[in-house]
This record gives sequence, C-alpha cells and structure tokens, in this order.
Amino acid sequence: MTTIILKPHKEESLLRFHPWVFSGAIVRVVLDAKHKGDAPEEGELVCVQSSTSNVLGVGHWQVGSIAVRILSFGSDSLPADFWRTRIRAAYKVRESLGLVRKDNNTFRLVHGEGDNLPGLIVDIYADTAVVQAHSVGMHVCRTEIADAILAEVPQIQNIYYKSDDTLPFKAPIEGEKIGWLVRNTEIPESRDTEEFWSTENGLSFRIDWLRGQKTGFFIDQRENRALVERYAHGKDVLNMFCYTGGFSLYALRGGAKTVDSVDVSQKAIDLVNINVAKNFPDATNHTAVAADAFEYLTAQKAQGRTYDLIILDPPAFAKHRDAVKNALRGYQRINAKAIEMIRPGGILFTFSCSQAVDKEAFRLAVFSAAAQVGRSVRILHQLHQPQDHPINIYHPEGEYLKGLVLYVE
Repeated sequence: MTTIILKPHKEESLLRFHPWVFSGAIVRVVLDAKHKGDAPEEGELVCVQSSTSNVLGVGHWQVGSIAVRILSFGSDSLPADFWRTRIRAAYKVRESLGLVRKDNNTFRLVHGEGDNLPGLIVDIYADTAVVQAHSVGMHVCRTEIADAILAEVPQIQNIYYKSDDTLPFKAPIEGEKIGWLVRNTEIPESRDTEEFWSTENGLSFRIDWLRGQKTGFFIDQRENRALVERYAHGKDVLNMFCYTGGFSLYALRGGAKTVDSVDVSQKAIDLVNINVAKNFPDATNHTAVAADAFEYLTAQKAQGRTYDLIILDPPAFAKHRDAVKNALRGYQRINAKAIEMIRPGGILFTFSCSQAVDKEAFRLAVFSAAAQVGRSVRILHQLHQPQDHPINIYHPEGEYLKGLVLYVE
C-alpha cells in the first residue's frame, strides 16, 4: 500500500481522531512497489504515517486540500468485514433511536464522518437505499457498500446510486455515477408513472430520487417539521422554499387554518400537490405557487398579506468560505421580508444549511433583519440537524444545519 508521510507534529489532529489529512501536512509520498503511476490514484487506499514512522491510519486518497479521508485509525489496512461492520453499527444506532418503525421508514442510515464513513451518504426510503459518494474512494467502493447494506439492513431490496452532483468534477472517474446498483422490485423509471412512496412520522411522501434534489427528500428537517406541527393549529402558514412540501404537510396535520407553499421549481410544486392530495384528499386550505421567493414576498407585502407562521428553509446561500459575506446579506434580506409579514405574536422558523455560515453569524443576520424592520423578536428554540445526522465529536465541521424559532412581537 502507498504510504503518506506527514511533516513533524502534523499527526496531532489524527491522534485526536480528526478524519482529514490536509495536503499541506504531507512531506512525502512513498508509492507501493507495484504502483503503475508516479502518484497515488484518486480513491485508492493509502496508509498514513507520522514523521517518526508511527502508523496513524488508513484512508482514501484524493486530490485537493483534503488529501486523505481516514477510514480506520491506528491500522495500516481494512479488515475484510469493514463495510458490513460500519453499516451494521450505523443501522443499530437508528434502531436504538426509534427511527425504524411501521409509521416511519424514512431516515438517514449513513452520515459521512458522523458515522465514521467520511465521504458517504446513505438515505433509506422504505425498501430502497439511495447512496451518494462525496469522494472518489467511496465511488470506487460502491459495490462493497451496496453488498453491506443488503446484508445488514433487513428492509432493503433496492439500492440506487446518485453521485452525479457530489463527486469531484475533475476526478478521472470510471463507471457510472448514477443508476441502480441493486434492483429487486419493479420501480418505474419514468417520473410520470412513478408511484414510490415513503413514510415519515405517519405522513406519506412521494420520493423522486431520480430527478429530485439531494437523494430525493430533505430528511434532516424531520424533527423541525414535527415542531411546526405543534405550532400550526389555527394559524395562517407560509412555507417558503417548500420543495416537496414537508413542512406544509405537518402544518396541515397540526390544524393550520391555511397553508401556502412556495418554491421556484414547478416540478417541486407538482410534488407538493401530489403529497397533499395523498395525505389530505379533502383539503381546501392549501395553495401551492411556483415563484421566486423574494418576488413572491414583495408582491404579497404590497397586497397587505400577513401570516401567523412563516417557514424559511432556503438552499445553501454559501457553499464555500468565500461566499459567506454575500450569503449573510442574503439571509438578512430574506428574513427581513418575512418578519415584515408576520402578524404581532406570530412565529418565524428560519434556517441555514450553509456549513460555511456558523451559528453566531446566522443569528446576527436574523437579528439584524428584525432590527432593520423595527420588530422585536425572542428566541423560542435553537434548532439543528436530527439524530440520524450525527456529528462526530472529533469532527465539528459535520454540524451544518442551524435554525431559530422566533416569537415576533
């Protein structure tokens, strides 16, 4: 196996079990004698050693600032049952959390570093697992990963691979980045005829992993959707950036007076309407609109429209550090527009899924928005990602979802 030698004292983060080796920490690469090229192949397993030749761990090599993602600390190879052991451990955690139930067959099975499998995401929808690789190493190992999922997760019959948007675009990747790895039940390929449903806390959602965002659904808002249900009774609710209507369905079940769902994508709005019709076939208090968020809020304000409860769950405004300043301006702008439209005594659920934006900066942007429009707000809840999106205590970068529930005076 190729060996990666670190500079003196650069092993300290690995001794604290942080799973990333940065390229700047490497002093030398010693290629395996049988290696065909003059550099490690992206995705291959490498052994990492300190400057004093102590074995620190084994992981996937990749090109970029993060050069190695450690899979196993203190060893120079992976055991034969590595994938099954890690998948089994992840599934047992979800079982112990009570997420595997008759009324809930939607959950995240693997959350990258949080489940000691950096670069890998696996979401479960009923009998289907959707796998995403965020590193070439995980792409190379996709077959072994699929075999482990089939062996360790009893309900899984199908495994779909969806890594076309998550793998490094410059990497020399062999093999398909999207398609079925395992298909034991008949699931139509056509979006128009697809009838695949998954259940979250007793609500049914049509999942479009073929063409939908992420793996087809935003599982990370499950607990926050349930909180919206608690607050929704008798309220006029606005769900901005609604995607397929997760928050809207919980609000309807919670007894909302009216629910307006808004998303820029007409395909998302079509799915919202399908989901509402499935769960609330007689509902007459739901409206879904395809519109730009800023334009919609501006138009509604001009008409004097107000709400008791508004949910803001926008896509990531900052996907890297260089975009943080603009992202914070975006969060302030959208929150100001929303706060203006909340009736006195109303509630705002506002979120950021930008990993590059920390909690304090996001909170400041929201408070600045409230001050900008002259409204006083109180924090009722500080929200984050749910228990099936765990944060490795040695990898704080894994905390990405942050939210506030505000009482607007």
